[in-house]
Amino acid sequence: MGALLRLSKLIDALTERIGSAVTWLVLIAVLVSAVNAVARKAFDLGSNAFLELQWYLYAGVFLLGASYTMLRQGHVKIDVILSRFSKRTQIKVEIFGILFFLMPFVYQVTRLMWPLATQAYASGEMSENAGGLIRWPVYALIPVGFGLLGLQGVSELIKRVGFLMGLCADPTRVLQAKSAEEELAEEILAHQVAPEAVGRSEGPAQATHSTGGKGEGK
Repeated sequence: MGALLRLSKLIDALTERIGSAVTWLVLIAVLVSAVNAVARKAFDLGSNAFLELQWYLYAGVFLLGASYTMLRQGHVKIDVILSRFSKRTQIKVEIFGILFFLMPFVYQVTRLMWPLATQAYASGEMSENAGGLIRWPVYALIPVGFGLLGLQGVSELIKRVGFLMGLCADPTRVLQAKSAEEELAEEILAHQVAPEAVGRSEGPAQATHSTGGKGEGK
């Protein structure tokens, strides 16, 4: 089990790196969209290639970022019923879901889409739109993205089994970094002093100042 947990850490590290890289696709997509909009509105210039590039980038963010979202426990979960059970029962249900729902789904999608991607690459399939892009890269995103999702699923399965064996921490905890707004709010709360505390601290000071003033007057 120790070797499997080390494998899980390696998979998590790979997913973390891919997720960090994929975030840059969002910025590139925004820049492409902005340039395309300016060119159309200001210079009456446009290209289907720019539009399709935006779609490719959004597809890349969604498909390549799915495994990172799983690592960060960001996928939607329906916990109305499951949350009533113990943590061990919840983990067992998730193990069942990974084995009998996630893995078969990943396998089927990858098996069906990979031939389409290789066929599009071999034939040099192009977009039907005038000036459009070649199609195989966006086809390839599907099996690659689902393959990464399945790989992260293996890591999540290992961590859940390890948790049941008492060898690792709760794998369902949200690994979410604090946003700048959250850090600022915590900093403000940490330095915020309650009004009654301010009143108590000012009271003795004012009394001392008042007494000192009378002494100087005498």
